[in-house]
Parts: sequence; C-alpha cells; structure tokens
Amino acid sequence: MNPTGKNPVKITDVTFRDGHQSIFATRMKTEDMVPIAPEMNKIGFHSMEVWGGATFDVATRFLNEDPWDRPRILKKLMTDTPLQMLLRGQNLVGYRHYADDVVEAFVKHSAEVGIDIFRVFDALNDERNMVTSVKAIKKAGKHAQLAISYSLTERKMGGPVFNLEYYVNKAKILEQMGADSIAIKDMAGLIAPYDAYKLVSALKKAVNVPLQLHTHYSSGMASMSCLKAVEAGVDILDTCVAPFALRSSHPAIEPLLVALEGTDRDTGLDLAQILKVGDYLESIAPKYKEFLNQTTLSIIDAGVLVHQIPGGMISNLVSQLKMSNALHRIKEVYEEMPRVRKDLGYPPLVTPTSQIVGTQAVQNVLVGRYKLISKQVMEYCCGLYGKPPAPIDPEVMALVLKYYKKVAKTIECRPADLLPPEMETARALVKDFTQDEGDILIAAIYPITGLTFLKKKYGIASPDGK
Repeated sequence: MNPTGKNPVKITDVTFRDGHQSIFATRMKTEDMVPIAPEMNKIGFHSMEVWGGATFDVATRFLNEDPWDRPRILKKLMTDTPLQMLLRGQNLVGYRHYADDVVEAFVKHSAEVGIDIFRVFDALNDERNMVTSVKAIKKAGKHAQLAISYSLTERKMGGPVFNLEYYVNKAKILEQMGADSIAIKDMAGLIAPYDAYKLVSALKKAVNVPLQLHTHYSSGMASMSCLKAVEAGVDILDTCVAPFALRSSHPAIEPLLVALEGTDRDTGLDLAQILKVGDYLESIAPKYKEFLNQTTLSIIDAGVLVHQIPGGMISNLVSQLKMSNALHRIKEVYEEMPRVRKDLGYPPLVTPTSQIVGTQAVQNVLVGRYKLISKQVMEYCCGLYGKPPAPIDPEVMALVLKYYKKVAKTIECRPADLLPPEMETARALVKDFTQDEGDILIAAIYPITGLTFLKKKYGIASPDGK
C-alpha cells in the first residue's frame, strides 16, 4: 500500500462476509477463503469484514463448520489486516434479544478468536439495545463501531422521521456512548448520491470520530453515492472485490480505486494485487452459482427506487405467498407494506424488523387487515424489540393489547432488562459432551439448530441429525 492522496480513503473489504451473504446466500466456505486470504492481507485494506450477520447461523445449519473456526483461521493468515464483524446489538448473530450475560460472553469470545472491530447496530436504531455490547467491546480492548440503520419514508432523505436532524442526533448519541467510529448502514441501497453528500457533510461537522459508509448496489446508486460521500469527507468505504460485488452486494473496489487515483483521496491500493484476488474468486464462483439470483437480466432492482424493499425481504415475501398459493397477489403486498410500516412506527427494514413487517403485510392481504396478528408484531408493539422511530398507530396498539396477554401495557425499559441470565441454561444443555465456551454460546444462541450441530460435531448424532 502506497497512499498518494493527502487524505486517502480507507477501504473495508466485505467480500468474505456481506459480499457472499448478499449474492450467494452466505454459502462461501472457509476452505475457499484460505488460499486467497494471504493475498488479501497484502492489499492494505483498513479492515476486512469476515464474520457476523448470517455467517454464524449458516455455518452450523448448512456448511457443517464450527463458526468460531473461521476468524481463528483467517487471523493467522491475515496478520496485518484488522478483522471486522457485524453484530446485531442485543440480537448478536441471532433473531431475538439475548440476556446480557450471553452478550458479554459472546463479545469476549469473539475478541479472543480474532475479531478486532465490532460493527454494532440495532434494527430500530434504539441505542439502548447496543449498551451491553459496547461495554463488552471496550472491556475486551477492541474497536466499537456503532452503526445507524439508514431508512427513508420518502423517496429521498427527509420528511417527519428520517431527516437530517434524526441522523445527526443519533450520531451524537453514539459518540457519547463511546463509539470509536460511526457507520451509516444502508442495507437496502437507498441512499441517493446528493443525500450521501449532505449526510456525510453534516455528520463530519457533528461528531469527531471516523465516519464509514456501508451501502448496497441493489438500486444502482451505490457507486455514485460512495463518490459523493468521498467528496464530503467520509473516512472509510465498504466495498467488494468485483466478482462478488454489484447486484444486491456492494460497490466494486476496482473502479472506485481508479476513479480516485491521483486525487487527494487516492486510496493507494494496488490494483494489480486486487485483480489477482479477483481471478481467484472467479475460479471458485461456479461452486456457488446455484445461489445466484438469475431470474432477471438486470443486475440492479430498479423497483427498489419505488417500493424500497430490500432484495432479501422480497424473496421472503415470494416464499410466503407461494406457500399460500397466492403469488399473484404480490403487488397488493407491495402496496400494503408501506401502510404496515407506517402503522408500526416506521421501523427500518433490516433483520428482524423486515421479517416482522413483511409477514404482517402478507397476512393483511390474504386474511384482512390485522385479522391475524403475528406474535412477533405483538411483542414489537409492546416494546420488546425496543422503541420504534415514530409512534405506533393507536388502533393497531389497541388490537394488540386486546389479544396479547403477556403484558397489560407497553414496556418503557430497555427490553433486555426483562431477560433472566441464559448462559447457565445453555451450559446445562451441553454439559454431557462439552464445556467449551464457543460451544456453549452456539447452544445459547441457537438452542435447536445449534444443539443439532454440536451433537454432530461430537458424534452424538448421525450425520443426518437423527
């Protein structure tokens, strides 16, 4: 690496995590990362995101890999490059809130196996759901990057909820919480170029920690938005090596590198070395071709510019409608989605709130508006996921409180304050065959699928799980 710019843009490579998660259903195996990892290490990336998100779950359910092995192995092969992970706040790498003792143990163990930078976000941007993670990261002596989930109610940034003031206020709160850096996490590729410029410019004035932009290529705007963010002074960008970029993945590093060459923001990265890595990725890509969405000719989903629904969420909606033999009603679901989202206080559409909103929209179309209300919607409305960005519709809330008998009213406290410790229960689940901390955490986060994996690992179950 030989930066020639006065203020070089730093690059986080997400090929080994969000790149293949976005276009190959997270199926890239560790064995396919090992041969090229030393070459990735030579490039000079600011960091490499290699873990977190869905990788933990997929490792145990589909790849038959111990999820803790990947960061351990890559850490030995990439000694010069900080390893980064995505952590869903109190949800960790799962789909519900876990007790504080699980969060603390998970962060501690993740740091021990090689994670240097923890990107922490909450689906509702409720910072209370990040507090325990931040404390644990700081205790481990690692970098806490706190993220704001980027969302819209209009075509562009603005309106009564997700306006510039909203994002600036959130950034200030995260900095006060001890953020070592702040990420704008645009999971659906919604940030438009001039909005990126406006937002980054405002955040650079409002906070003093480094600022990073994470956006997806889904709508086709990502490379333009990255360039405008660079002009506004963003410190770090998330990109992929070209074969795993674009589509619902991320901007490719190669054209951005050349676009910035010779400017004050020149990355200084070696294009020839990156192309070498790209050649290797092309050679293994056919292994994962079955997971690539080839139903359309276009590599972008221009519809995102209208309906703002992330690609992964669309596939879930299609699956639900197929099971009900009602795929022909998907246009009605698209029309119902923004109504449900408004009713529920405009949650950003990211795991797990995207599933909550999507499932309710399907039920509203098939059965009638709120004739059936999912358990997850009830828990969400009662505050068990956190505080929504805007108030929930009073009529929907009244219906929920009528049917959901676990609480008489919405909670006002941090949701995890209601959860009893869970680690001892997990220890008891696996005490007959393991006392390994990583194994215990797998059982704590996934007590069904994780336990099945562990029994296979220790030869207690046959390979088919029986």
